[in-house]
Amino acid sequence: MAIENSNREIRMEALSEAEDTRNSAAEEIVGAQKEVEENVTAAGPASVETPVAEAAPETAAAQAGESAAETSAEDAAQADVNVAEASAEDAVPAAGPETADPGEVSEAEGPSEEEPDAESSVSEDNLSGKSKAELVEMFAHMLETEPVQTLRKSMEAIKVAFYKLHRAEVDAARKAFEAQAAEGEEFTPAVDELEVRLKDLFKEYRRRRDEYMANIDSIKEENLKAKLAIIEELKELVNSDETLNHTFAKFRELQQRWKEIGVVPQQNVKDLWETYNLHVENFYNFIKINKELRDLDLKKNYEQKIQLCEQAEALITEPSTVEAFHKLQKLHDEWRETGPVANEYKDALWERFKAASTRINKQHQEYFERIKQEQVKNLELKSDLCEKTEALAEQPYSTRKEWNKASERLLEIQKIWRTIGFAPKKDNTRIYERFRAACDKFFEAKREFYAGVKTDMEHNLQLKTEICEAAEALQESEEWKQATEELIALQGKWNKIGPVPRRYSDQIWKRFRAACDRFFERKSQHFSQVEGEHEENLKRKLALIEEMRAADVKAGGYDVIKDFQRRWSEIGFVPIKQKEAVQKSYKEVVDAMFDALRGSERDRSMSRFRDRLQSIKSPADKRLRSERERLYNKVRQLEQDIALLENNVGFFSKSKNAEAVVADIREKIAASKQQLQDMIEKVRLIDSRAEEEARETVEAKESKEARENKD
Repeated sequence: MAIENSNREIRMEALSEAEDTRNSAAEEIVGAQKEVEENVTAAGPASVETPVAEAAPETAAAQAGESAAETSAEDAAQADVNVAEASAEDAVPAAGPETADPGEVSEAEGPSEEEPDAESSVSEDNLSGKSKAELVEMFAHMLETEPVQTLRKSMEAIKVAFYKLHRAEVDAARKAFEAQAAEGEEFTPAVDELEVRLKDLFKEYRRRRDEYMANIDSIKEENLKAKLAIIEELKELVNSDETLNHTFAKFRELQQRWKEIGVVPQQNVKDLWETYNLHVENFYNFIKINKELRDLDLKKNYEQKIQLCEQAEALITEPSTVEAFHKLQKLHDEWRETGPVANEYKDALWERFKAASTRINKQHQEYFERIKQEQVKNLELKSDLCEKTEALAEQPYSTRKEWNKASERLLEIQKIWRTIGFAPKKDNTRIYERFRAACDKFFEAKREFYAGVKTDMEHNLQLKTEICEAAEALQESEEWKQATEELIALQGKWNKIGPVPRRYSDQIWKRFRAACDRFFERKSQHFSQVEGEHEENLKRKLALIEEMRAADVKAGGYDVIKDFQRRWSEIGFVPIKQKEAVQKSYKEVVDAMFDALRGSERDRSMSRFRDRLQSIKSPADKRLRSERERLYNKVRQLEQDIALLENNVGFFSKSKNAEAVVADIREKIAASKQQLQDMIEKVRLIDSRAEEEARETVEAKESKEARENKD
């Protein structure tokens, strides 16, 4: 649980650092793009010495200083984005709350325009193989010996290398802890003194960096004073009595010093450059440099600007639009620093250079338009991920399996999130905060769930311990059927109980399994001994069935059947697989014997009844009427009995395990129906005898009357 919470916090902090750094970088890039485009687009030829000096509201000096500075800002911002993203990727898998806070270590401030192009940088080869202590000492040494504005890239490289080592140590400690710890126990890494010192060094670095940034305005003012001093020296060159060579060398020295001085306050850029340019013109006019030297200088400048045009045109096919734009800014700086050319070439060269610049600027503008479209698409993708994350956080998960599945899905969503670029600046922070809030809600609910699960697991362990004790009490029992049923019931109860703490899971399961295995092994050994007896009993019962089929049941009567039934019951059990087939064969033979006896008895009974009817001389005899009355009452009684039995069949057929009772009732119904038919047949015989006697009486009477009428 602790590991998941730590990983979640680190992932969120790393994502937050990446988002903040990206916002800062994107803002500075857009600002640089707008300012440079205004300078380049509005630029035009102005004078021999500088074609772009009066082409825009901001002078060529502004372009030379501020555009170059903004280019550095964009480069540095992009570098910060890359480093921040790398830091986020590295920080996500790290475990433990003690992992470095990206907000403490990583530089939040954007690069300034006063930073020099060349920075102190430590390569990966220099850092490979170094320990954490060596990395901390290296950073401390660089902080004390090198300018703070040159340390950014070295700082990021040392930070990444340090936390790779730190993460490996934490991962190793976590794995060792998980191998011994129970499920749900929290892992807390030990405090790393080197990490604490590294954080302190970063705080000191930021303090010095902030101090340096605070001094930028004063540095600009100093630069302004230095350039004004150079202008005063240019004025003095006009009145100098030195030789031409010495004066020209001094002029070149002043030009070089002017180039080396940094930027000045923005409000002084235009006036300063125009004043400087004016005195340069005055110098050329005053010293009246001879035509050959001047032509040579103009030719040299012409060749340099031709090369600059060619380099600018080559940038049109540069694969990287951003790289081409950066290089173009440097070419513009070189153009401004290059001296004048002959008037007949001035406009043509500038138009050529301007045309190439316009195409590159257009490509750069289109590039940023595409970025804006991508950012809108990125916002849609991130909104979709937010909706999915919020849906995950709203689900009422009730099992560990569901939580694990949902966690895997959320980690996959976070992985996708990191692959998506910026959203539009106005929406970037809002969408990130929405995503982080949903993630926090999910992991908080998960933490609460596992806190409850731990209590349930302890209760489940107690229940399973009681089941083990009950199973162990049955493992030596010889009440095979009862003990088997109880053990099966215990197994069903075991399956219904949830999981137990992981440290006891195997132990409690092996204890229960051992008790069950002990009983069923003993049961198997016991019943393997009686299998031979069952086979012998099967042979005896099959032989008895054959004997019953061959017996003359009519000669022996019911006594023969009873004797066969006694012998059958004396034979023991048969194999369970053959039990139903043998029992069915036995029942069929017994039923056939009873049917044979019932048929012969019925014939004898009906024959005796007919003889008795013949013995009664007169149909009017009271005995005949009494017999019919008795038979009729018997018929009515049998009909009632049959109806009652059939009703009982319907009642018992709805009950479980009542097959034997139902079968017995059906046999009684069949016997009663047969007896009913016999009674009805006897009644019909009596009625036939009465009708015959009545017919004879009528015929005798008619015969007597006929004789009397004849006489």
